[in-house]
Amino acid sequence: MADDPAYAIFVVCEAAADQRTACTLADRVLCERVDWITEPHLLHYRGYRGHGPGDAFLKWTDMVRLADQRRIRAHGFMAGRSREPDAAMAERALLLIKAQPSPPAAVLLIRDADKERRRAAGFAQARAARPWPFQVVVGVADSKRECWVLAGYEPRDDAERKQLASERQRLGFDPTISAEQLDASTEGAKRDAKHVLSELTHGDDDREEACLREPPLDRLKQRGARSGLAAYLAEVESRLVPIFDPTAR
Repeated sequence: MADDPAYAIFVVCEAAADQRTACTLADRVLCERVDWITEPHLLHYRGYRGHGPGDAFLKWTDMVRLADQRRIRAHGFMAGRSREPDAAMAERALLLIKAQPSPPAAVLLIRDADKERRRAAGFAQARAARPWPFQVVVGVADSKRECWVLAGYEPRDDAERKQLASERQRLGFDPTISAEQLDASTEGAKRDAKHVLSELTHGDDDREEACLREPPLDRLKQRGARSGLAAYLAEVESRLVPIFDPTAR
């Protein structure tokens, strides 16, 4: 296995932070579930990519433009049933990727749910629309990807414990345990997930990344049961891990 080329994993998301979050979590699952993959050697086994050379991901907005240029369409109905939200858009992304000269081994479809709670169902419907030459992993954060990061936040010192206590009092709940309640769509609102995460990490990217890398995966699954995080980790385990280890269950 170590002599095989790295598997290409195509990522469709909206921003670099979304790519880092989704890929960091996927790497953690791979390292835990595949015996011979360790973090220092991840580059030998997988490579994340986007549409163009050197791209780490493809933005959803760019996907729409590229699909329009290539006249890639998806029907409004599937098996006589109306599409779930964003199902057609997700299918267009998969068709665009399928048309590439060298399709990847897997595709990560990553997006915030925002106010559209059926978005994950739409992505799953696109995956089931037809056979694909790659695995399709769905990751929809409810309501935003910052909720996934908050699930891994653990205070490191008295100052951080004091800050978390202040946020709990202000919100009326613990944002690390019930992050899915941070559903505000207005920046700076009381339940704005971005604002809460910034308050707890002081905008430090390294501190944010530690929230994804340091906690046990079981803790992330437990805290992320209602934010889509547990579902995403399960998708990675059931659809991405077997690419590297077909015996994995």
